[in-house]
Amino acid sequence: MQGGLTIREMCEATRVSRASYYRTWRSREPKQEQVAVRDALQRLALKHRHYGYRRIRQALKGDGWQVNHKRVLRLMREDNLLSIRRRRFMVTTDSRHGWQIYPNLARYMMLTGINQLWVADITYVRLRHEFVYLAVILDVYSRRVVGWSINRRLDSGFARQALDFAVRERQPNPGLVHHSDRGVQYASNQYVERLEACGITISMSRPGNPYDNAWAESFMKTLKSEEVDGRRYCDLEDTIASIGTFIDEVYNQQRLHSALNYVSPMEFETQLAKRPVETDAADGNPENQDSHSSLKPSASQFPQARRRSTTKQHC
Repeated sequence: MQGGLTIREMCEATRVSRASYYRTWRSREPKQEQVAVRDALQRLALKHRHYGYRRIRQALKGDGWQVNHKRVLRLMREDNLLSIRRRRFMVTTDSRHGWQIYPNLARYMMLTGINQLWVADITYVRLRHEFVYLAVILDVYSRRVVGWSINRRLDSGFARQALDFAVRERQPNPGLVHHSDRGVQYASNQYVERLEACGITISMSRPGNPYDNAWAESFMKTLKSEEVDGRRYCDLEDTIASIGTFIDEVYNQQRLHSALNYVSPMEFETQLAKRPVETDAADGNPENQDSHSSLKPSASQFPQARRRSTTKQHC
């Protein structure tokens, strides 16, 4: 019923057969409905990080979506949302991919410059009929996005594209710490071997603790609120162009950051390059320490970094 008319009456008024109407509906409406349900599910799962698929299903039902628990579970598995469940489930998830899990080194670091700590994360972007995925790498000291990649496939190759971008642009010295969650994209042999070839030390978040990667989470929130949520991307190419422009021209070059004394990441790095070496801060004088921190972690805290720093590797 639409505007008081039944489907039959509307078809007769427009001289369209009901068979043609239903054929068109089956080819368009279910796909749009699926994308809308998936988007609602993604938002709920990210908002309620400890909700399982049954609670997510009830939350969807409360928002007016008619969807059964099996479909919710399947969508959450496909979008890798079950990995942020309770600690009990995290252990199972971590063991599923079988790759090595690394300790969290980032939580102990106090930074003195760029290319000391990079953080990596992945999020989804909704298009009209599909979802695509964005991987980013952020330099924590300057808050600059140093690498990013967008792809339809959520795999280690897609994450490595962002890493290759960052390494090519920054050419970091051995000893840099790369921090991420425990997802298979970052724990796979392909990704780990690339990090090790560049002399980069690996760090991963603790199970079920999103605060361990708060820097990347903060960027993703900014991206969604200032770019993604107000746009309707036509296709993958449009998404790459629009988000690329936001990252490279707006976020890195123009957006003011409170943590950087209200300058952009690139302006901060430009100012940083002009500064003399602040030896007092390195000695631990709190009066000379900025909001980023100013103590370089000792080699005893990070034996991996100490071993790798002895030999220069080419990546």
